[in-house]
Amino acid sequence: MGYRLLADATAIMHFLFVAYVVVGGFIAWRWPHTIWLHLLAFGWGFSTVLLTIECPLTNLENWARHRAGEAGLPSSGFIDYYITGVLYPRDALDLVRILVALCVLASWTGLVWFSRRRGARTTAAH
Repeated sequence: MGYRLLADATAIMHFLFVAYVVVGGFIAWRWPHTIWLHLLAFGWGFSTVLLTIECPLTNLENWARHRAGEAGLPSSGFIDYYITGVLYPRDALDLVRILVALCVLASWTGLVWFSRRRGARTTAAH
């Protein structure tokens, strides 16, 4: 039972991480200092997808599922198992990757814009 809970908790953390990779730049609009965390998360997330680097969360989930007597994730990994073909059609994968990259780019562009506006207001107030 404990290993099953660990596997499920790991899957939830993995979903949260993927969501943060997509929208973390927008969170930085409110808390600009978090952009460094988002840059690291984005770098790691995209390197696992583009360079097929193994993700430690996938490894942890597989380990826990095996210990619980369950099958692990397929070799294609977390995103392929839980997201691709579930949240969007498999044949839309390239489009989704482009849309995610554009979303991140828009969030970073917005952060720069908001930061400059804040800086201009601070300068004008002095």
